[in-house]
Amino acid sequence: MKNVIIMGAAGRDFHNFNTYFRDNPNFKVVAFTATQIPDIAGRKYPAVLAGKMYPDGIPIFPEEELTDLIRKNNVTKVYFSYSDTSHEYVMHRASQVQAAGASFILLGPVDTMVKSVKPVISICAVRTGCGKSQTTRKVGAVLIAKGRKVAAIRHPMPYGDLAVQKVQRFAAYEDLDKHHCTIEEREEYEPHIKAGIIVYAGVDYEAILREAEKEADVILWDGGNNDFPFYKSDLEIVVVDPHRAGHELLYYPGETNFRRAQVIVINKMDTAPKEGVDKILENIKAYNPGAIVIKADSPTHVENGEQIRGKRVLVVEDGPTVTHGGMPFGAGVVTAEKYGAGELVDPRPFAVESIAATYAKYPHMVKILPAMGYGEKQVADLAATIDKVDCDLIISATPIDLNRLIKTRKPMLPVGYDLQEIGSPTIEDVLQKF
Repeated sequence: MKNVIIMGAAGRDFHNFNTYFRDNPNFKVVAFTATQIPDIAGRKYPAVLAGKMYPDGIPIFPEEELTDLIRKNNVTKVYFSYSDTSHEYVMHRASQVQAAGASFILLGPVDTMVKSVKPVISICAVRTGCGKSQTTRKVGAVLIAKGRKVAAIRHPMPYGDLAVQKVQRFAAYEDLDKHHCTIEEREEYEPHIKAGIIVYAGVDYEAILREAEKEADVILWDGGNNDFPFYKSDLEIVVVDPHRAGHELLYYPGETNFRRAQVIVINKMDTAPKEGVDKILENIKAYNPGAIVIKADSPTHVENGEQIRGKRVLVVEDGPTVTHGGMPFGAGVVTAEKYGAGELVDPRPFAVESIAATYAKYPHMVKILPAMGYGEKQVADLAATIDKVDCDLIISATPIDLNRLIKTRKPMLPVGYDLQEIGSPTIEDVLQKF
């Protein structure tokens, strides 16, 4: 039996354990390490999920302790199991692991994908913030219009009690409160609920799949970050972002998705530079010439958006897109420019505690406020920061209406955006063949 560590961020790591290590007598998982997501370290992967080999559960440590953990536990193998990291970052971690004496391993699709008895369509991306959500909604809308019952299974975001979150089902807004969802979870689930799509998520993705299969004709895998699917997919759709052209070959495991894709959606063409689009088309021709290419826009819209003109505005952007996704702006800035805002107010001088820490960690963010909300404390800090900013109104470009969670003294205008294909082929054309 080999002692191993799984490096993760409360998502892919737990799935890799469940599919490859649980009840496997060849390995003893001595620890998970955690990064990216606050407040995950210091907890345990619970015994009720870990299986009979782990009656006390499995401890979760900060990734900063990795080298010491390898040496103290005689670890021979370390499995890197999280996403949206540069190839350079991955190899630095590999070098750290090997310097401590262990082997560094990446588990692939064959070892981790679960097979469904229903058709599966996966929607993934090459980076966080490319536009998976609106693409998934578009696929769902086409299927529903054809009379199919659809369930979307979302990449994990288990930030609460892992045992309680084993299998979660969201069919109404009330379910978001029932499961004490964070802002990050609401951003992914609420738009699907609004579109009439049932959402499943949680921790044990085989158990989740078996529940979804009971009520759906088609399963949609709604990927997170730039991870590859947890399920063996009959159709793999991958979204790329011409604002970050070239990243499809520079980030793990986004390049895996790029090379595997049967359909590639080039999104945001209405706001991206032409050279970015051209570069992606060149890379498709070089690395995945058999892929079907769909060109699309994601135009933003705001109800009563004319009131933005000339105003001093605070722009709130989707958190993951502008933090570890690396984007200096998102749909909020695009919307502010579209509707003629007079000034983008810099929120950094007003940032409170955990929000200030986020700016320190991601210094590329200027004149935007990331909608961070991984727990009640961070939501409170976000609300306090918004309340302190001296502005006329707030443009909120998260996929949810923040007015449901945060009360402000200034008007907060939610931004909407949907996928619109340019010419053909379209999503419907692809699904007709599928």
